[in-house]
Amino acid sequence: MTKNSTSINPPLIEKKPKVLNTHNDIRIDDYYWLNDRNNQDVIDYLNAENDYTKNVLSHTELFQDSLFQEMKSRIKEDDSTVPYKLNGYWYITRYESGKDYPIYLRKKEHLKAPDEILFDCNEMAKDFAYFNLGSISISPDNKLAAFTTDTVSRRQYTIQIKNLVTGEVYPDKITNTTGRATWANDNLTLFYAVKDEVTLRSHKILKHRLHTNSELDQEVYHENDETFNTFVYKTKSKKYLVIGSSSTLTSEYRILNADNPDDIFKVFQERVVGLEYNIAHYNNHFYIISNLNKAANFKISKTHIDRTTLNFWEDVIPHRENVLIEDIEIFRDYLVVNEREDGLNKLRVMSWDGKEDYYLPFQSETYTAYIGNNPDFESDYLRYGFNSLTVPSSVIDYNFKTKAFEIKKEQEVLGGNFSKENYESKRIWATARDGVKVPISLVYRKGIKLDGTNPLLQYAYGSYGSTIDPSFSTIRLSLLDRGFIYAIAHVRGGEYLGRAWYEDGKLLRKKNTFTDFIDCSKHLIKQHYTSKNHLYAYGGSAGGLLMGVVINMNPELYKGVIAAVPFVDVVTTMLDDTIPLTTGEYDEWGNPNELIYYNYMKSYSPYDNVRNQPYPNMLVTTGLHDSQVQYWEPAKWVAKLREKKTDNNLLLLHTDMDSGHGGASGRFESLKEVAMEYAFILDLEGIYG
Repeated sequence: MTKNSTSINPPLIEKKPKVLNTHNDIRIDDYYWLNDRNNQDVIDYLNAENDYTKNVLSHTELFQDSLFQEMKSRIKEDDSTVPYKLNGYWYITRYESGKDYPIYLRKKEHLKAPDEILFDCNEMAKDFAYFNLGSISISPDNKLAAFTTDTVSRRQYTIQIKNLVTGEVYPDKITNTTGRATWANDNLTLFYAVKDEVTLRSHKILKHRLHTNSELDQEVYHENDETFNTFVYKTKSKKYLVIGSSSTLTSEYRILNADNPDDIFKVFQERVVGLEYNIAHYNNHFYIISNLNKAANFKISKTHIDRTTLNFWEDVIPHRENVLIEDIEIFRDYLVVNEREDGLNKLRVMSWDGKEDYYLPFQSETYTAYIGNNPDFESDYLRYGFNSLTVPSSVIDYNFKTKAFEIKKEQEVLGGNFSKENYESKRIWATARDGVKVPISLVYRKGIKLDGTNPLLQYAYGSYGSTIDPSFSTIRLSLLDRGFIYAIAHVRGGEYLGRAWYEDGKLLRKKNTFTDFIDCSKHLIKQHYTSKNHLYAYGGSAGGLLMGVVINMNPELYKGVIAAVPFVDVVTTMLDDTIPLTTGEYDEWGNPNELIYYNYMKSYSPYDNVRNQPYPNMLVTTGLHDSQVQYWEPAKWVAKLREKKTDNNLLLLHTDMDSGHGGASGRFESLKEVAMEYAFILDLEGIYG
């Protein structure tokens, strides 16, 4: 308990019981009324919770500021990205000292050419509490830029067009888009996706003609299936415009020659329930990553541009039981395949002439490697990224012809105290209750003793097949240097060990995600990495759901828990198809309008399973404008936890009244929330410096 908490009372909240009846099952929700951000009583309550959190943590404010300055001091303020070349220009993103936002610029033909400032986000953001430049799309003739901005943090972007020759920003604005725009090859036509105003599902593709009123934009495609989202892009070859439609389990694409934007898109392969595929164009063929014919870990096929239906697909790389194909990158002379085997990233290089087929060498067991930004189809270089839990991020260019590697940039860790030799990482395996081995990636300062006294922060996500790779973090050093061990539990629900790892942690097997995390915690305690008095857990969004379940099941295992933007009211949210994401999530969680899924969800939903028992110390964070997990879920959850819990441990709710799912905008402002989170758990450990 913090020093001042005994004299501070949490805010009171009124109960307004609402009866929820589904499948003749009655649930009473006393805090349903918080589902109204326009209700002043709701805003007052959230502000009161913020005041309570601030008061309880007031004795840590100097420490929070010290942590913020420490984390900020490791970041090179005057910095820039590695330039990449596209269509005759070198593109660079630059950061300047004392400024929160990036400056986007380009140089014509060579890097010694004068800077051409495209967008200075510091100027663009100065009148807003939140600002995000979503994307920039340059016209094929290099004269125009379609750019997207969000100033609310609801991920509803406005498209505008800037003339890069005159500097003029055209007055027309296209609102409520997904944040991306794609030019046809005529330099006049722009394609984009718009969102449903209520659900925020991207459901339509529209076509905009330069210098015309956007209200007259033509609808090109309407995705009527509420479980699908739609999007549009151009192939790397610049030959085709592509409209994609996807749900969790099914894909469909439409293609159009980018030279003829007024023609009609042709279906590539119509949707078949359970068929997932992606396409890439090369010469007279399309290359397809798909799970066709039970290829659970995916395979690569090809087909002629005039014969795109699946009966013409020919295997190039067949399905393998132990190798997951995650992505491909196509070059003029080479195909690069991003694979994952035994949890580890692999980059495979294959020449189109069939003479070369090999993997780039990686030695560690806890590393992250990924294909970087490679927009130039003609390039002789593969740009990729590499880092690990102990090694800062590097951007590397690999020359296909000479086989030479060149580190273009290695992340600098300022402050003078960092040396990668001071840290150690490893991968260990916990045995889950059903006998499955679950990997855990660990990092800590060298020299720790496994005597159970080490504080340990255990993190996981575990949903949507999203893999959390063991990557480097300068921010995390503030924990490691104070004696913390950091652990990533690669639980089922991600794809760390292949597609089956995901399938075994979703729908009616979702509980494997939760029990895996708990079993990893027990293993870390058993192996004396930590103990119940020093173990902390962290998860955000669907990982916040994970936090909610594990503290209902085994609250005694954790000294403290941080739940960021947590998805905790699973049943009510999944029954409300007006909430963003709901209908598209049925393939992940199940559709509770079906009794079997309703009962299963209800059996683990954190909000529905809060009970009279002790809970760990908890810090819960959310954003008022969150479009992914609505703010009222964590707000209701905290209110119910306060009512039910039988302990005197801390329970704090912090709502960012200006931001959404991703937190504060700007590269430094977001560190203040991290500093608060770190101060929360360090304070519980009695660590103040």
